[in-house]
Amino acid sequence: MKNLLLCITALCLLISCNKGREVDNNFDRKKMLQDIAEQLIKPNFKTLKSKVDSLVSITQTFIQTKSSQNQLKLQQMWERTYLAYQAVNAYNFGAAGEEGLRKALAEEVATFPASITKIEAAITNNNANFNDFNRDARGFLAMEYIIFQPLNPFEETKRDLFLTGLVNNLKTRIDAVAVEWEGSYAVQFAENDGTSAGSSASMLYNEFVKSFESLKNLKVALPLGKRVGQTQTEPTRVEAYHSGKTTAMLRAHFNALESIWRKFIPYLQSVEGGNALIASTEAQLQNVKIKLQNIPASPSFATQIQNSPASLESLNTELQKLTRYVKGDMSSVLGIAITYSSGDGD
Repeated sequence: MKNLLLCITALCLLISCNKGREVDNNFDRKKMLQDIAEQLIKPNFKTLKSKVDSLVSITQTFIQTKSSQNQLKLQQMWERTYLAYQAVNAYNFGAAGEEGLRKALAEEVATFPASITKIEAAITNNNANFNDFNRDARGFLAMEYIIFQPLNPFEETKRDLFLTGLVNNLKTRIDAVAVEWEGSYAVQFAENDGTSAGSSASMLYNEFVKSFESLKNLKVALPLGKRVGQTQTEPTRVEAYHSGKTTAMLRAHFNALESIWRKFIPYLQSVEGGNALIASTEAQLQNVKIKLQNIPASPSFATQIQNSPASLESLNTELQKLTRYVKGDMSSVLGIAITYSSGDGD
């Protein structure tokens, strides 16, 4: 009987942890959500939408007049646009969330590495489908593969059609999200101010953690060969491999995550244990930022993985340490449950 009671008690504790701890405080979550919508989400989607419009225009100029100068302009615009995307990487809910066969915006427009095999097959057969399951054959990274090649392949009309389809699909998907945030969704987001699953705080926090894990696991640990089951490095699996802009994207992504975390600080200050967590997180954020700053501008991230990975491995270590604070401890202190299966193993 005693063992049975112990098992029941342990089970109840486990269920309680999984649901998240209820936090009794008078913090104004609605105001926090309004600030996040108005100061981060809406302006960053507006900026991204504007840059995508420019990317569409410059793509058409390049297709009409193939020149090295126009190709360079297109490459530079792609970089500016994809950097702007990093600022909205974590907001995969609402119009940017999953619906039917559509995955979250991050998967639809930023899956990497791009599949060269699938892209080339779609070009050759002139049968590109930007709504199928081949998310590694569309989006920003598929476009990167196309435009950072030597100029000669662009003599093919089929490649022009594929490139046009790529950039138009980006515009369609990003416009849909930006328009919804400019419409009624920002109000709905702020009014849904509870902490249970499905609330705005829960959706935001869970997507923030997922975005952090994407940075840590997919952008750093995976190409370094540090994930479970890997036996060697895989440098071609970095983000932005063909342009060599991996480090710039990584820094922009991390800065965006830090901006979201800072919006949670007043909320953390209002609950027991919050101030201690803020101090610990701040210290570890600084450790990560130092490691990011220590990554040389050249050679590329992929080349460093092959030849001089020490600074990248140090970054990976500090990101792993940060997980405890932004995932486990923050979830517990705020009483917001992790509602997705991360498979993170940390």
